Amino acid sequence: MGKSRTKGQKQTNVFHVANKKITKVKSKTKPVTTSLKKVNIMNDAKVSLINKVFTEVQKEVKQLSKAIPKLPENEPVNVDAAANLMSQL
Repeated sequence: MGKSRTKGQKQTNVFHVANKKITKVKSKTKPVTTSLKKVNIMNDAKVSLINKVFTEVQKEVKQLSKAIPKLPENEPVNVDAAANLMSQL
């Protein structure tokens, strides 16, 4: 009744040998071809162009800021006029 029937069956191995047989022939490695130098040259050209544009924009902003008249900051506050305006509301 409680007998195991493993006498005739072969147990499968839990661990397998990794490099038992190599069936595929490995091809030779190929050199990696990149266009990294081209990318770097293109990026340098773009950066220099953008730098020129931003320097021009910075000069224009400086000229515009000189043209805008600045309001005097140390004017005394007229409290009576403000009180009159508030009372009109």
